[in-house]
Amino acid sequence: MRNASSGCIHRNMKLNPEAKTSGMLTVGEEEVGNTLFCPPGSGGWSPLDNDHYQWLQVDLGGRKQVTALATQGRYSSSDWTTQYRLLYSDTGMNWKPYHQDGNIWAFQGNANTESVVRHDLQHALVARYLRFVPLQWSSEGCIGLRIDVYGCAYWADLINFDGQGVISYRFKMKKMKILKDVISLKFKTSESEGVILHGEGQQGDYITLELKKARLVLLINLDQRSKSSNQYGSILGHTSVTSGSLLDDQHWHSVVIERYRRNVNFTLDRHIQHFRTNGEFDHLDLDYELSFGGMPFSGKPSSGGRKNFIGCMESINYNGDNITDLVRRRKLDTSSFRNLSFSCAESHTFPAFFNATSFLHLPGRSEHHTVSISFMFRTWNPSGLLLFSILADGTLEVGLSDGKVSIHVDVTQKKNTRIEISSGSGLNDGQWHEVRFLAKENFAMLTIDGDEASAVRTNTPIQIQTRGSYYFGGCMANTGSSTCTSITLDRSFQGCMQLIHVDEQLVDLQAVEQGKLGDFENVSLEMCAIIDRCVPNHCEHGGRCTQTWDSFSCTCDGTGYTGATCHTSVYEQSCEAYKHLGRTSDTYWIDPDGSGPLGPFKVSCNMTEDKVWTTVANSLPAQMPISGSSREKRMVLQLNYSASMEQVTAVTSSAEHCEQYVAYVCRSSRLLNSPDGTPYTWWLGRGSEKHFYWGGSGPGIQKCACGIERNCTDPKYYCNCDADHKREDSGVLKYKDHLPVIQVAVGDTNRPGSEAKLTVGPLRCQGDRNYWNAASFTTPSSYLHFSTFQGETSADISFYFKTSAPYGVFLENLGNTDFIRLELKSPTMVSFSFDVGNGPVELAVRSPTALNDDQWHRVSAERNVKEAVLQLDQQYREVRPAPPQGHTRLELYSQLYVGECSTPRGFLGCIRSLKMNGVTLDLEERAKVTPGVKPGCSGHCTSFGVYCRNGGKCVEKYNGYSCDCTSTAYDGPFCTKDVGGFFEAGTLLRYNFLPEVASAAVMEVRSPSGTLGSEVNLTREDLAFSFSTSSAPCILVYISSRTQDYLAIVLRQNGTLQIRYNLGGLREPFTINLDQRNMANGQPHSINISRVEKVIQLFTFCDKIIIVELSTLPLCHPLFLETGQIDPVLIEKYNTPGFVGCLSRVQFNSIAPLKAALRSRVSAPVSVQGKLVESNCGASPQTISPMSERVVPDGVNRNSAIIGGIIAVVIFTILCTLVFLIRHMFRHKGTYHTNEAKGAESADNADAAIIVNDPNFTETIDESKKEWFI
Repeated sequence: MRNASSGCIHRNMKLNPEAKTSGMLTVGEEEVGNTLFCPPGSGGWSPLDNDHYQWLQVDLGGRKQVTALATQGRYSSSDWTTQYRLLYSDTGMNWKPYHQDGNIWAFQGNANTESVVRHDLQHALVARYLRFVPLQWSSEGCIGLRIDVYGCAYWADLINFDGQGVISYRFKMKKMKILKDVISLKFKTSESEGVILHGEGQQGDYITLELKKARLVLLINLDQRSKSSNQYGSILGHTSVTSGSLLDDQHWHSVVIERYRRNVNFTLDRHIQHFRTNGEFDHLDLDYELSFGGMPFSGKPSSGGRKNFIGCMESINYNGDNITDLVRRRKLDTSSFRNLSFSCAESHTFPAFFNATSFLHLPGRSEHHTVSISFMFRTWNPSGLLLFSILADGTLEVGLSDGKVSIHVDVTQKKNTRIEISSGSGLNDGQWHEVRFLAKENFAMLTIDGDEASAVRTNTPIQIQTRGSYYFGGCMANTGSSTCTSITLDRSFQGCMQLIHVDEQLVDLQAVEQGKLGDFENVSLEMCAIIDRCVPNHCEHGGRCTQTWDSFSCTCDGTGYTGATCHTSVYEQSCEAYKHLGRTSDTYWIDPDGSGPLGPFKVSCNMTEDKVWTTVANSLPAQMPISGSSREKRMVLQLNYSASMEQVTAVTSSAEHCEQYVAYVCRSSRLLNSPDGTPYTWWLGRGSEKHFYWGGSGPGIQKCACGIERNCTDPKYYCNCDADHKREDSGVLKYKDHLPVIQVAVGDTNRPGSEAKLTVGPLRCQGDRNYWNAASFTTPSSYLHFSTFQGETSADISFYFKTSAPYGVFLENLGNTDFIRLELKSPTMVSFSFDVGNGPVELAVRSPTALNDDQWHRVSAERNVKEAVLQLDQQYREVRPAPPQGHTRLELYSQLYVGECSTPRGFLGCIRSLKMNGVTLDLEERAKVTPGVKPGCSGHCTSFGVYCRNGGKCVEKYNGYSCDCTSTAYDGPFCTKDVGGFFEAGTLLRYNFLPEVASAAVMEVRSPSGTLGSEVNLTREDLAFSFSTSSAPCILVYISSRTQDYLAIVLRQNGTLQIRYNLGGLREPFTINLDQRNMANGQPHSINISRVEKVIQLFTFCDKIIIVELSTLPLCHPLFLETGQIDPVLIEKYNTPGFVGCLSRVQFNSIAPLKAALRSRVSAPVSVQGKLVESNCGASPQTISPMSERVVPDGVNRNSAIIGGIIAVVIFTILCTLVFLIRHMFRHKGTYHTNEAKGAESADNADAAIIVNDPNFTETIDESKKEWFI
């Protein structure tokens, strides 16, 4: 039920006679439901004086829950209130101001007399008394007010705790094993210490909720493994969480504890902390009872002398039982209470609240030779004037300096005498502290917090005579003391005081408020409005919060973050990002989620290759010896990484590829017990899932690398070690969703002679998909939508963009009135605008150069409770401080739009690496299903990358692009220039493969440690080259192997080309003869050979494709490249007199041996015997840069081009016709078929394939080197 209480007061209504300037209104039940609109003549409330001491107090007749307020000005007048503050109380004393967004809230009132302004409270309050305090009012008249209060009835059972009584809630069973708890209650107290609830078990489990230094502390231990004498059990299971501060304010505070297993929600006054308890157990084992209000009398002595709770509790509930109701009905044991009361015993303290312009003037005894002053204070400021008094011949000053209380007494009666004493430290912690100062003839003493043992005394000869005036918190301007005025200006006191004693008499502050005693200015009596601006802590990522009375600041030193709230990471997100900042290989700190919860961590970045590798080390030594393990009792090796599992997961999730090398060196120690047995060894990966495959294999396959390659020592097994000999199984784990390896369990090293050594290498990941995640917006109306951005109190956005458009909205998210927007406002300006309820704010950054230059630009924006920041290209920056008071929460409701959906100012261009509060939005995935948006970014390489020919890689640059020809056999700006050489008689080029094993993309690393040598296992190879010669026979290319594998391309005596393949498993090599014409004719010829497992493709002139199926070979038999020398039969038969001519464009897979010999700027494993002279072999066409245009005059070059084209077509037709007339002969068992591509303009020459078998070809292999011979 919702009620409305109204108050209408005539100007001549008799106000409270005890109040100096106030109005009081009591609302009875019969008045519930009235409206603001009073009868004629009922004008509303207007005080006699118009100053900041006026207030209107409403008595609701009992505690009510208030949800909304509404105001009007005084009827038919020029009197209204434009801004006011709301105070509330249960007793009409000890008022509490209404807080919102971390500040004492000021409500906006009326702009005229008739309009109604309503405010729904952000959080409801419960109170009997309300005070409306006008802050600003009509400039045309006076203060005027009519009010409505909206809310509903409130009732709750109360229990008063006197510090002696404890409520014992006995369990139905002697021991309880509790999996789930829900505890809720409300409390209020003026004490800073006290146990609110406690329960414990004999196994060491416990739960305690207590006040410590006016903060609420929750202690839980579920870990029952320890049976030590310590009642609090295992230290490993102990969990302590602190919440709130200043809870000794004698106001109600609400607590809810929700626990399920180890997951806990701890809520204090709507602020929720989520945490997970330490230890491994889920149940809370308690014995006998749970006590409220203190420790049970049967508690163990190690309870540490904790104080019981003094104050009130209401609405105590435990797992559905209403404890307060059970107490009222005498269902629980309350025998420890001396006098059980169901109403709160109110505190008699009367606080006073001081601001920067306040003072409180109190009288004392005059012409007395003793000064006796005591009071309690609390503040956040390290310095401030606490007390000032003018003596008969000198001054007395009590101040706070750097958190210490300092006394300065100056007496000049006969000779100048000065007393300076100080005591205490850190007294600006917001807690109540007591100061007692006594000074008399030749004696002075200062005592802090009643600690007599630490009291500071002095016996300096001094004569003191008082004048009877004491100024607390400041001093009046007309005191006549320049000292007081200067002190007040320099360091006035901001905080609260209570229990003020002058001349050992307690000062009646109620009499001061009523004007009967002393005087004051800008002091708020009956309240202490101190705010802890560090609770909740807005300093993120471990930043240290410090505060003064008006603001807080964050110290971010050592956190890895920066900014006003330590929100922004100072590190890049990945090794990929460091590379594009121009960094080289080194160890770096990375922060994959930026401002997210993951902290920064160190990794090794290898940038020497084309791909960037990130390496995360682990704690397991290489060749770790293992012994004494069995299948029943495995040895479990735990791997700890240089980063947490969450951090490692962030690396693997964004990487394109991850791998981890593992090796098991064994002697009589089986590994996987393949093929059908239970594995002796398994490993745990991410997610703590067991895996039974080894390096070189894959998920679901209980094999090692040799089992996949079918080359295990014993073919009956799928691992070398399973044959129970001295062997090794090693390889690379590549399924990144299982990585990294976090645990290995070994189970067969307990037999006589058993021995094993385990190696688990570091985790290596390549690429960063988040860094390159991009989308292209092709129309002004195109956009992507995502879920609502959650950035209530702290938000950061960063991304890269490039565009040629002069303007466009990057992203936008709307609320009812709140919004956030990033926009390209003009070709040189980026803006960041938002509204959190205080009105729109816009930050703008200008660039001296145009931003629509189709180059990448970086934008980062941050908004928090302290400031807003916009930065462009890490150079141009604007900072806007947040207002000292006002709304701080950004409340958004619509979807987040990347691009603009509601106006024609949409964005045209590319956006990539969009991060919001540390989360990368998957633009590419969303763009796949969104019209008008394409995944990826069409940059320079998308437009011009086609000009990087022959496998050259396009590289983006700010001013264009370039072609990287490193991995090709070509050179030049577009990788179209042949790299060739002229070979004289006796010239030989030799390329050793061993150094290339580790980097070749198609090669498989067998032993990175080098202990077993390196081996390349190819089921596919691509060979391409061009040649011209007039001599035959000769060997063009030969690739040797350690077994019976080789590949040779030779010219026979008649100048025809022959290809010889031996892939093992055959007695004789496979030969393919291209003998339709003489190729030793001095003309350039091009050959491309590509084999995938059993299929060979030969590409010749006219793009004739000859596909040969090697049907007699074993399935998927690979070519092994390791060590060997050239067949002497080939040397005898085809290498006399040897090759004399030109070779160019030579490339085998990713290796260009001829280019390495002629152009390599670094050391390459290539050697030349004889004289090799660089030449283009007459095969390179003239190339014109696609970035420039050539103007051809009409009638000249155009006619020549037409004539040349006709001649080329005629020659092309003749050659293709000759090809069809050639007969193909078969000399080897096998099949082949041909596919001829018609109209292939880019073909170089015409060849036909004849498969033959030459029985005279034999091999002899020497395992020494792995080489090319050209």
